[in-house]
Amino acid sequence: MKYLVVTADDFGAAREVNDAVMDAHANGIITAASLMVGASFAADAVARAKAMPSLRVGLHLVLVEGRPVLPLSQVPDLVDADGNFRTDMARAGAAMFFLPYVKRQLAAEIAAQFEAFSATGLALDHVNAHKHFHLHPTIAALMLSIGRDFGLRAARVPLEPAATLAQIEPYKVSSVAALTRPFAQGLRRRFARAGIASPDAVFGLAWSGAMTTPRLRGILDHLPDGLSEIYLHPATGSYAGAAPGYAYAEEHAALLDSAVIAATKTPDIRLGGFSDFPVY
Repeated sequence: MKYLVVTADDFGAAREVNDAVMDAHANGIITAASLMVGASFAADAVARAKAMPSLRVGLHLVLVEGRPVLPLSQVPDLVDADGNFRTDMARAGAAMFFLPYVKRQLAAEIAAQFEAFSATGLALDHVNAHKHFHLHPTIAALMLSIGRDFGLRAARVPLEPAATLAQIEPYKVSSVAALTRPFAQGLRRRFARAGIASPDAVFGLAWSGAMTTPRLRGILDHLPDGLSEIYLHPATGSYAGAAPGYAYAEEHAALLDSAVIAATKTPDIRLGGFSDFPVY
């Protein structure tokens, strides 16, 4: 049996994102969304999600390329001169790992984002992190220890099966994917020990921002058994803060494609959120 979660990331980042997420849930194959609680249109996203309770919503922890939930004075070492999270992920990650005072600021910000999600009143379907920053061992440990008090039960592990992608189009594992794979494997083991569910396969890394209709259809046609997650970044168009080169509108269109929808209607595929598949 194939259990599938189709997740829209960056929920709350912009009105264009929120429009696409709700449209792709109502009329396409989106089953879940990951909420940026500190983003400009987070309140709009929450209101829409409450109006459509079949959409499963999780927390998209933002610790890079965004602004903190806490006052800047409480997280001075996590931000740059403009008050945005640092973008030098390697150096910032080293500080989080080696410097106790930075780790304390990090823990406070992660707790604040969990608290902000809890304050929405939405059920917590899952947790993941922007740019997969939860591959960092300190962030992963804090996410687990803090998240446990907020009902964390499922989280993304960015492990993408290269063999499946190669069945769809010529594919070579990137150096980034090869470098991060051991960290992702360790994260999966850590989640398993903690009793946190994670997908057997995740799709969205190699084609991030470029999940076209043929690629999405190809994944569905070659979907492995077990629990899979496909994550995308749909939007009705570009917006302030959008990632350069991302085909937001194409991803939105792919989620609404009639052939894509039909591919999910086979008897061996079940769609839902993580909380719909506690045991599969």
